[in-house]
Amino acid sequence: MNRRNFIRLAGGGTIAAATAGTLVACGAVGSHYPAEAVEAWKGPVGETDLRRRAVAYAITAPNSHNLQPWLVDLRESGVITLRTDPARVLPQTDPWGRQILIGHGAFLELLVMALAQQGVASEVLLWPQGEMPGALKDWDDRPVARITLQPGGQPDPLFAQVLLRRTPKTDFDTTRAIAPGVLAQLLGSAPAEAPLRVGGTVSADQLPALRTLCWESARVELLTPRTMMESIQLTRVGPGEILQHRDGISINSPFVRAVDALGMFDRTQPPAEGSSAYKSAMGRFEGHSRTAMGFVWITGPNTRSDQIRTGRLYVRQQLQATALGVGMHPMSQAVQEFAEMAPHFERVHQLLLGRPAPRTPQEPTVQMFCRMGYPQGEVPATPRRPLARFVRT
Repeated sequence: MNRRNFIRLAGGGTIAAATAGTLVACGAVGSHYPAEAVEAWKGPVGETDLRRRAVAYAITAPNSHNLQPWLVDLRESGVITLRTDPARVLPQTDPWGRQILIGHGAFLELLVMALAQQGVASEVLLWPQGEMPGALKDWDDRPVARITLQPGGQPDPLFAQVLLRRTPKTDFDTTRAIAPGVLAQLLGSAPAEAPLRVGGTVSADQLPALRTLCWESARVELLTPRTMMESIQLTRVGPGEILQHRDGISINSPFVRAVDALGMFDRTQPPAEGSSAYKSAMGRFEGHSRTAMGFVWITGPNTRSDQIRTGRLYVRQQLQATALGVGMHPMSQAVQEFAEMAPHFERVHQLLLGRPAPRTPQEPTVQMFCRMGYPQGEVPATPRRPLARFVRT
């Protein structure tokens, strides 16, 4: 059997094998990771410093490709300075760093909530040394935010969901519709901060076009070698690699581990269009798209500050979804800004906003686009690096 065709990695955490049946039998993505790799989801065990405790909660924030691109500086008393780790960006799928900064917004919101839970208020100053440049190559060490601690924080009811929040990357239950009232609760739980707007649908008339958009845009990412390889290079197979990195796309199924141990797990190139590997990978993306029982989105201008605000709003939506028992999973492909995705970037703006894709940062931009549904089983926590890796003291 040709080693290259035996098994390959497909993007976004999907594994592609010679036959789809093999994968169904063996499991594509492991649901259990080494306990040490997910210990962050127990909270700040043993931490007594209130800033470090807050950061321990914040590192569970959702972020693109699970890069965990945050650095926090605690060297100034009474202040937390949030920066970007310049090595943890996605130049192929996120060439302007928009999704990376949305992840910083999610981190910031959880940080503020965790401080408030300890009776500490936060004065947040975004970009104290100016906004990050447009091109990733020009990014530097400037702070994303300076958070000054003050007395008087009020606990947020959504904080109870922080360590329970998960992002389901599996097919949803198509026998369970999302009631319009549930969507209304989700959209109303975190009012958008102007000029951001939230939207969503569970309408049978609107779902088919949005499902098709998800499937077709995922196909573009799969067929663009450089974007596909970005996911492949961030794949961690088996307990050893997962514990070594505790980031990226973690896979721990026994079948894939066995194949990798035999040196037959090909990570050198993406699967060719039409191959069994490609068809299996595309089938998984199609399943994600086809089983979407609703969609939610966030739109607004595309300045660096708006990207941060989007992340803060998005994680609050996910926390509310957790409270409601609903899964939210970003289908990021259509809002990615690499050249090959341009037709679908245009399409998502036409479908959601009824207008062309933006040409300037001030124009309305679809910042987040997520499918919704009820998971069919347990959704695992994703690995996180140790707290010390994020902190400068």
